[in-house]
Amino acid sequence: MPILDKVLIANRGEIALRVLRACKELNIKTVAVHSKPDKDLMHVRLADESVCIGPAASSDSYLNVPAIISAAEVTNTTAIHPGYGFLAENAAFADQVEKSGFTFIGPTADTIRLMGDKVSAIEAMKAAGVPTVPGSDGPLTDDDERTLEIARRIGYPVIVKAAAGGGGRGMRVVHNEAALLNSVQVTQTEAGAAFGSEVVYLEKFLQKPRHVEIQVLADGQGHAIHLGDRDCSLQRRHQKVLEEAPAPGIDDDLRAQVAEACVNACIEIGYRGAGTFEFLYEDGGFYFIEMNTRVQVEHPVTEMVTGIDIVKEQLRIAAGLPLSIKQEDVVISGHAFECRINAEDPQTFIPSPGKVTTFHAPGGLGIRVDSHLYDGYTVPPFYDSLIAKVISFGEDRHTALARMRGALDELVVEGIRTNTALHRDLVIDRAFQAGGVSIHYLESKLED
Repeated sequence: MPILDKVLIANRGEIALRVLRACKELNIKTVAVHSKPDKDLMHVRLADESVCIGPAASSDSYLNVPAIISAAEVTNTTAIHPGYGFLAENAAFADQVEKSGFTFIGPTADTIRLMGDKVSAIEAMKAAGVPTVPGSDGPLTDDDERTLEIARRIGYPVIVKAAAGGGGRGMRVVHNEAALLNSVQVTQTEAGAAFGSEVVYLEKFLQKPRHVEIQVLADGQGHAIHLGDRDCSLQRRHQKVLEEAPAPGIDDDLRAQVAEACVNACIEIGYRGAGTFEFLYEDGGFYFIEMNTRVQVEHPVTEMVTGIDIVKEQLRIAAGLPLSIKQEDVVISGHAFECRINAEDPQTFIPSPGKVTTFHAPGGLGIRVDSHLYDGYTVPPFYDSLIAKVISFGEDRHTALARMRGALDELVVEGIRTNTALHRDLVIDRAFQAGGVSIHYLESKLED
């Protein structure tokens, strides 16, 4: 008997195919929903059933909640997997899924709301003992003197952040007291227009931090575990480009201490499903910034070093089963890298949709490729440009990096431009090879 009868995959591209594969392993039937231009996606071809939910625009298809719920109803679906992006962290969608009689494969709507608001998330993490960035400990008020005093206590530079922001938007760095109050007002106005909420808060601005995150699994029944950490510091415009696990050069005792705090936080907030605690790491300190209440793009590097299938665990948890693994069963072994291959010009980063005339995925020991591409597939211009993830594994960081270099040399995508050349350059970069570059490293390198 399958653990769930039928899962509707409310997403597209490589993550939709990834979820379908996990469902097949567990003997779960699948429903692929798709926009009109996505009718030839690989997971649509492989699913047991498929339903077109609208035209190209995301707002009319992958963000169209009534259409997705209707597709679930007509196909007698049991559960809905949102993947990442689109509706994955939309509390109203999670609510609607459950109210319509389906299982949402993810946390409860209340948990998504709690962690989606950065002010409430930071308060919850502080209460659970997770280290946070020194800040205003809540929203800023219209008391200008209080705002100035908080900034003095934290120490400049500070950063003004929108509570409902994300993806690098709704942030403003302030280097001195003279610019603070005006910056707060401007950020409030921008936040109201972009996110529907003018609530902002203040944090210490870390100069050259790394982005280190901790993967967790929790069953909502009082059990939670962590699967180690990842370093995602190579970023452009706050978007991750290349990730690795585990994060290099971090004291093991500190690593274990912070991971344990994340596990305790999951238990305290009643977390259910897969999740990721994101931190800035600088000078031996971890500072919580947010929690992603979904599966991450970079989850394969964690799977490679733990041997644990995170998506299968999501499906088991959604079926009401307890975690199949205890913390003592989790062994971090070896090292893994992931390169995000995008359909874009490697120098200008302008998207490059079009027909893929040739696609050859690299192979060999320790190489994994998560991609929905095939010869003749047309990359549409309407969605995110991610077309493949090349993942390498080795018994140590040096071996994993050597395998990644070979894999990138083997990768062939013709007919469109990709950022493969950028990745080939990054994996031979001396500072990156040494490990521990900051989140600003890639952008400064691209400016040279």
